[in-house]
Amino acid sequence: MRILGIETSCDDTGVAVYDSDRGLLAHRLYSQTALHSQYGGVVPELASRDHIRKTLPLIRTVLTEAAIASSLPRGPRLDPIGEAGVGPGGLDGIAYTAGPGLAGALLVGAAIGSGLARAWGIPAVAVHHMEGHLLSPMLEPDPPTFPFLALLVSGGHTLLADVAGLGRYTILGESVDDAVGEAFDKTAKLLGLGYPGGPAIARAARAGDPGKYPFPRPMTETKKTHGAHPGLNFSFSGLKTAVATLVQNNKSLDPPTVADIAASFQQAAIDVLALKCQWALDQTGAKQLVVAGGVSANEKLRARLWELTERLGARVYFPRPEFSTDNGAMIAYAGWRRLRAGQSATSGFGVQARWEIATLPPAE
Repeated sequence: MRILGIETSCDDTGVAVYDSDRGLLAHRLYSQTALHSQYGGVVPELASRDHIRKTLPLIRTVLTEAAIASSLPRGPRLDPIGEAGVGPGGLDGIAYTAGPGLAGALLVGAAIGSGLARAWGIPAVAVHHMEGHLLSPMLEPDPPTFPFLALLVSGGHTLLADVAGLGRYTILGESVDDAVGEAFDKTAKLLGLGYPGGPAIARAARAGDPGKYPFPRPMTETKKTHGAHPGLNFSFSGLKTAVATLVQNNKSLDPPTVADIAASFQQAAIDVLALKCQWALDQTGAKQLVVAGGVSANEKLRARLWELTERLGARVYFPRPEFSTDNGAMIAYAGWRRLRAGQSATSGFGVQARWEIATLPPAE
């Protein structure tokens, strides 16, 4: 089964073709970072317009590269995209991100994906963005197997989930305010480091002292909270506020000071994530930990969780760095899993800017 994946949930346009026998045939990603950096964050209307400009050209390129990679016959001489010689080829379905994310951006991918599927007479499937991230380590040569514990960390989400199978997700803990990626973005803006905040903080932190400023580690004092899995919720608003207070009280933000603040902030965020993972592994008895989402690309976090899981006799799995951030490959793979299980979108299409992953139907 060969699936075209389309990702347009925020500010990256990702397209890929996944083959269930051969693996990933081709993938392309267009980043809008340069477009939004001057505003210090994503401007939804600009993001939507750029997806409109970039998605179809990327699809043309990826289909051509996939055809070359697999020696497939090219499509009809005149196809729905409008470029002679590039068509659906041997595609068996199209997967597109339907949420969560920016509504306008999501609608671009959903409209194009469902439209092409209808024109080409193949099924389409709406994919949950975070399920794509959760499954992204399965694109690697040594993938995890169900069941496992998952930490999903991105600009919009921070959550721990007990994953029993595809669509069988029990949320153990999640952020009660800012997601960790959002805290990175806001801290970077406070320090004048630009957008996106995660890579900017990591670069600045290399020259800093992570123990210079004793920033708080919110919600790590005790496990005694309500719920079946105590102590596994997250809070990063207080950490961000502590940085803001320090910046306001500091007369000069010279490069060494910025580096120390960045390093201390990064260390505090990683300490929180690592401790919550330890508590979750202890409570569930899980021996596999999947870490995905944009923040999972952070090298310090990866090293910390490698050390933690090795000490606890467990294994940790990450997607490759290029698939930690938003990409079409994870959507193509998740779409294949859903289509293989017999699920597909009904006629028409829709998107959900807010969409809880725990509400997804089980499959397989």
